[in-house]
Amino acid sequence: MVFKNVVSLIVILISFSAKASFILLPMDDTSQQNHLKAYGITYWCLDKKYKASWLLNYRGGSFLLPDATEIRKECQIRGVSFEILSDSEQQTILNEIASPSQNMENVILEKAPKIAVYTPKGKQPWDDAVTLVLTYAEIPFTAIYDEEVLSDQLVLYDWLHLHHEDFTGQYGKFYSSYRNVPWYIEQKKEAENLAAQLGYAKVSQEKGAVAGKIRDFVIGGGFMFAMCSATDSFDIALSADGVDICEPMFDGDASDANYQSRLNYSNSFAFKDFVLERSPEKYEFSDLDMTEKRNVPMEKDYFTLMEFSAKWDPIPSMLCQNHTQLVKGFMGQTTAFDAKLVKSNILVLGTCELNGEARYIHGQKGKGMFSFYGGHDPEDYQHKVGDAPTVLDLHPNSPGYRLILNNVLFPAARKKKQKT
Repeated sequence: MVFKNVVSLIVILISFSAKASFILLPMDDTSQQNHLKAYGITYWCLDKKYKASWLLNYRGGSFLLPDATEIRKECQIRGVSFEILSDSEQQTILNEIASPSQNMENVILEKAPKIAVYTPKGKQPWDDAVTLVLTYAEIPFTAIYDEEVLSDQLVLYDWLHLHHEDFTGQYGKFYSSYRNVPWYIEQKKEAENLAAQLGYAKVSQEKGAVAGKIRDFVIGGGFMFAMCSATDSFDIALSADGVDICEPMFDGDASDANYQSRLNYSNSFAFKDFVLERSPEKYEFSDLDMTEKRNVPMEKDYFTLMEFSAKWDPIPSMLCQNHTQLVKGFMGQTTAFDAKLVKSNILVLGTCELNGEARYIHGQKGKGMFSFYGGHDPEDYQHKVGDAPTVLDLHPNSPGYRLILNNVLFPAARKKKQKT
């Protein structure tokens, strides 16, 4: 009888120690059926006050969550692959990650960041990759625009995305191709009316003030992410503060004489020594962009993610988590950045060595951080004005879109001081 009780107790103890206590969302290339929605599950858990960890470089940057019935159910509903782990299995994984011989790290995710997307309220003749993937991953965000930015509402958010935007007041340099098209005429009129309502004589002055507020948001500790033309036009607007770089068809008067020599590159976040494109007929802001300087055929257009030490440099490691190091390239008004014009204090996260391009970069400004990602849509090689939006159900494992979502979750991480 005593023996039976002892055996029963051992069985109970073994089953207790082996009980499912954790959920692993694997993020490698073979195990996860929907990488993009896995980020949404992790965000959902944080929003519900569950603890979560980001296992850097472990099976493609997997997520570790507590085991709960509602989390399992949510994964099943959203089509996200998951594995159930016992305490001992979880500890084995954490021990492997902690080993000095492994380029891995366990990063605690603390809270769901409040997300804002800077985007105009009217319908645009193009789509925004970040808005698309946030919606697809079911990560909530608030759309804001100039009124909210200029009335200091950015303090309500942790993370800000800059939609396909022109902060220079030149209406996206669409003048040559679209000046007689109804949407261009209407957008120009709306921008001028909004600038006047907000107390500015010109759109360029109003957009410059918006860029200044966004700069202050980052310096104060915010996280900012931008793609395509929002990257270089933002830096150009900061460097041209107080200088009229707009030709008459944009703002009604001539640009300042010798405006190129009056640019202040110390005001810009990421770029230096760029030369502005003066012609209103040319669909370029400056020589920063590599679109017209490229000689890369589509079938060979890839960029490589840099490898960082997860234990020593967790920040760039988080931003580069993926199930592949080679990411398919894609075009945009600003496709990539001339590596020679990137400031020396900026981290290049993704590069196309074949063409001397920086595709994906990251930096710190004051207490905050920012990432710039070249190109318009990671799954539409040459997205044109008026093209239909990308259907992400067709690309649930997109490496290019994963880079966007790395930035979305990045502010949730408990920060460690970067060592290099």
